[in-house]
Amino acid sequence: MATKNSSQTVDTAALENIYLFSAFDAAQMNTMAAAAEQVSLAQGDRLFNQGDEIRRFFHLESGRMKLYRLSPEGDEKVIDLVGPGQTFAEAVVFMERAEGYPVNADALEASRLIGFDAATFLGLLRESNESCLRLMGAMSRRLRMHVNEIDRLALQNATSRFIGYILNAASVEGTHGHRVELNAPKNVLASRLSIQPETFSRILSRLAGAGLIRVERQAVILVDVDALRGLLETPN
Repeated sequence: MATKNSSQTVDTAALENIYLFSAFDAAQMNTMAAAAEQVSLAQGDRLFNQGDEIRRFFHLESGRMKLYRLSPEGDEKVIDLVGPGQTFAEAVVFMERAEGYPVNADALEASRLIGFDAATFLGLLRESNESCLRLMGAMSRRLRMHVNEIDRLALQNATSRFIGYILNAASVEGTHGHRVELNAPKNVLASRLSIQPETFSRILSRLAGAGLIRVERQAVILVDVDALRGLLETPN
């Protein structure tokens, strides 16, 4: 269960690097901070259920969250993995006819979040056209990033998607010795990359057998970065 620390004041400094508040002045930031609450989750805790009333959106300070949907048959589809510094559930705040959160949100590990009051946020935007325009610019830039990610997922095959993921995660320079921690179970990462779990395992085995990576428990060592980059440009 989520533990809400509503008695603990949220510092406005915690809001300064969140893109949603980049359009706000000091007074608006104080208003948002006063209406916010801190939330602590243990591993496996549910933050909200698909269909729950939308009252807050969230910023993850530490830990890792899984956003997912369940099919009528009970199959799980991971929509996103949220890491520290990311916000989520903000988009549905703007959907007037939204019937509730469109996903479930679970903690993959112990996590700390800030929950922001949706009604307070919308009220501040209604008071300032200038704030709305600045926020639209920030959201447009983020949307462009997500569209590019969708293009990559649609056009690249499974191996390329995995290679692209680990190269991006490593932010690599050079060609040897880079380590990528898989901060989620392999079946969760497979779902995130739209890859079947057994395919995910075969990709790991094939790349390891070719001497391009080495797998150590929950980590992948990038042995030959240049060769991995080359595979992104070659059909697999």
